[in-house]
Amino acid sequence: MRDLPELLNPGDVLVFNDTKVIPAALAGRRIGRGEAEPAIEVLLHARLDESHWKAFAKPGKRLKPGDRIRFGAEGRVCLLGQLDATVEEKGEDGELTLAFDFHGPILDEAIVALGDMPLPPYIASRRVIDDADRTDYQTVYAQEEGAVAAPTAGLHFTDDLLKATAARGIGCEFVTLHVGAGTFLPVKAEDTREHKMHSEWGEVTADAAARLDEARDRGCRIVAVGTTSLRLLESAAPQGRIEAFRGTTDIFITPGYRFRTADLLLTNFHLPRSTLFMLVAAFSGLQRMKEAYAHAIAQGYRFYSYGDACLLFPAG
Repeated sequence: MRDLPELLNPGDVLVFNDTKVIPAALAGRRIGRGEAEPAIEVLLHARLDESHWKAFAKPGKRLKPGDRIRFGAEGRVCLLGQLDATVEEKGEDGELTLAFDFHGPILDEAIVALGDMPLPPYIASRRVIDDADRTDYQTVYAQEEGAVAAPTAGLHFTDDLLKATAARGIGCEFVTLHVGAGTFLPVKAEDTREHKMHSEWGEVTADAAARLDEARDRGCRIVAVGTTSLRLLESAAPQGRIEAFRGTTDIFITPGYRFRTADLLLTNFHLPRSTLFMLVAAFSGLQRMKEAYAHAIAQGYRFYSYGDACLLFPAG
């Protein structure tokens, strides 16, 4: 990562996802069904409106539509009072629709007060989530609140590295894709056409789109920082040129896809059988990625969210 400015050319443009992770992991208990009040863990993953969220719960089998959940376990009480929610719907995959008693900024404040950063299970299961994670699991340029998972390729950037890239004449643009938990779910279907991606909200402004197209017209390279940035850019370029985009996307990129926007991709090392590995295999070629991952394992590289990164070039 320290060498990145020298690996890029003056005029190249880094595209960052400036989404900001919210403390979307909530602990509470089910209330209103007799004396037993089983503990419930909830991960919010998609805001629907001012008071409704899509969420996953553990153990989900203890919940059904109409149940009430009270958040604030282990003495953590919201200054605004109790934070309660009603289970309005429960999908076949266990996904819940929660209707909170608070709404708007008041609900946001309550979630910040009671929630923990939604660290991946392979980290959270090994240690207690602490206040340091509110900084560590956040990019230095995070701006737009709404993600429940960090765009982890961006975690490698420091203020000094951003200054070094700017000093070399490398541009930067910011787009927003609120990363949801569904992005990281494994693909269980044998036929990838049967896998359903969870939709995520994103935005590419008209000004950012125009500057990126202008850079490409000059022959400069677009460098997507992370798979989330790349997926959003591809969603915003249905005809090849990047356009203003605001809405949801469930784009699922697999080998055989023809990329229209980015010339390079900076990304971490991902799980096998994941949509993220399928995307990088589509970008750089499956055989090249197999060789890269074999090298990473042999050299002891670190995988996943707090792991190492690689700079990928297109296949061919």
